[in-house]
Amino acid sequence: MTTTATATVHAADLLCHRVAEVGSATCVGLDPVVERLPAELAPATTASRECAAAIEAFSLGVIEAVSGDAAAVKIQAACYERFGSEGYAAMCRVLAAARASGLAVVLDFKRGDIGISAEHYAASARQAGAHWTTINAYLGDDGIAPFIAGGHGSFALVRTSNPSGDALQSLVLADGRTVAEAVADLVSQLGAASVGASGFSALGAVVGATKRAEIASLRARMPRTIFLVPGYGAQGGTADDVRACFTNGDQGALITASRSVIYPKSAAGTPWRQAIRDAARTFADEIRAITR
Repeated sequence: MTTTATATVHAADLLCHRVAEVGSATCVGLDPVVERLPAELAPATTASRECAAAIEAFSLGVIEAVSGDAAAVKIQAACYERFGSEGYAAMCRVLAAARASGLAVVLDFKRGDIGISAEHYAASARQAGAHWTTINAYLGDDGIAPFIAGGHGSFALVRTSNPSGDALQSLVLADGRTVAEAVADLVSQLGAASVGASGFSALGAVVGATKRAEIASLRARMPRTIFLVPGYGAQGGTADDVRACFTNGDQGALITASRSVIYPKSAAGTPWRQAIRDAARTFADEIRAITR
């Protein structure tokens, strides 16, 4: 397996350029599940090698289908890593194909560690070919810094879209801030040293589309932070929900949808690649409508 480390181009600048190029601040989540693949790609057995090959073929088809409308793809590492070494090798080839297509590439692996371990995780993502990663900010500066070294990008979890996240993220601290607001302030502070020519930091923030009531206040706390916004589509988030994520038109946010794009409802007989292409275009048009 051959892997290539990413070039040291500032991640936020690259992403902003890509958004301007396609005119859409959208990201398609690649969360391939064997049981939901098109019939023609279904593996004959449950062997890891066959399953990994099947999800790789599907992923490459998705990349081809969405690259004309999406700014980025978000590759869910867990969906590949569950198939062991074959799955990891497939993921690296998918990452390479996404980069070659011109898409900005987010590796969604939500790592969280300190010191040398964080450096190893960050190096592995770069070697695999990701422009951006997702990380857990709970460990603070030394768990974050390695992921944004040299202009590489990372989205730290701030306010997630899952309902059970409220149990921790909505807790009120002694100073009156919620946990999510405290993490937002940390992200803003740490990211200030990595602002690129675009005016945005290499340290981004995950802010769920389903948390509409909090988005505007989080944007105010993180004015130079790009938001990665999950929860759109299948999880219930709408275009109106994500308006406040953006600054100056289509800047400052990357809206992501997974299931609603890669497993779309379509007319009988529509080839699966065409159905995905149509869903990606509809998604892009919905976001374009609120950013122009």
